[in-house]
Amino acid sequence: MQNHIKIFSGNANRPLAEKIAARVGVPLSVASIGRFPDGEIFVKYEETVRGRDVFIVQPTGLSPNEHLMELLIMVDAARRASAQRITAVMPFFAYARQDRKERSRVPISAKLVANLLVAAGVDRVLTVDLHSHQIQGFFDIPVDHLYAAPLMVCYLRRKLPAENRVVVAPDPGGLKMAYSYSQLLNAGLALAGKHRKSATEVEALELVGDVAGKDCILTDDITTTAGTLCAAANLALEHGAKSVRAAVSHCLLTDMGIQRLKESRLEELITTDSLLLKDWNGFPVTVLSVADMLGDAIKRIHGDEPVSSLFEIYQGRTQ
Repeated sequence: MQNHIKIFSGNANRPLAEKIAARVGVPLSVASIGRFPDGEIFVKYEETVRGRDVFIVQPTGLSPNEHLMELLIMVDAARRASAQRITAVMPFFAYARQDRKERSRVPISAKLVANLLVAAGVDRVLTVDLHSHQIQGFFDIPVDHLYAAPLMVCYLRRKLPAENRVVVAPDPGGLKMAYSYSQLLNAGLALAGKHRKSATEVEALELVGDVAGKDCILTDDITTTAGTLCAAANLALEHGAKSVRAAVSHCLLTDMGIQRLKESRLEELITTDSLLLKDWNGFPVTVLSVADMLGDAIKRIHGDEPVSSLFEIYQGRTQ
């Protein structure tokens, strides 16, 4: 395996790439990524990729345009250097929230990103918790979609007493994810209704479900300004919740979001290392690593084994 598989990292999250390579049991391969004086990106692989199975680890959050362009150029360089297969390992897939036309004269940017990846030469995509499952259908190549829920559930089982857990969907769009968590945790389920006043401000209107005296778990795939989470947390506490914490797969928190969390009544934020995380400025955060899960998926892809078996393995650990 060591001679045939190559794992490279862009600049988006090198620490995660190093953990993934360690899990696979190969050294992280070397690529030089620089800038020309005018800011254009330059990539050179410092070792051969001819005939190799190449995996490029590059989430595209936080600086999505920069990281996406860097990924596309890395893919193009690998393809022109005769890599046998190129897999884009994207723990976070940018532009996923723009997955449909909600009004006139707007793009479907998630589909555009899918087209760009395929045009650059990607043969396969490996990702975690897409904002919308339908994005898999935007590709004409295989997409392996993993879930952070088993990692979160293992942690929450140790953290909270079984008889007192309630999972709360912070908005109707998150109900399916919340239901999945409630099943894995054998917990109750509640739903918060919200009204978005602006891109950064949310008002929670009503809560459906019994949370009185319960330890509530808000679930979401992405948070940026934390408006939805904080509004739902306040609503749950107004309805008598004992405690509220949030389990979020990908944190793209702005400075506003971090400040909002600090001022909120949330006890804890649980997230993953899919993205390089900022200084939390004292707010209690638990970071769970997706490196082992992604590394195991890479080993199965390389060995032409089913990735679906991972779901059974990691879900079994939640029992």
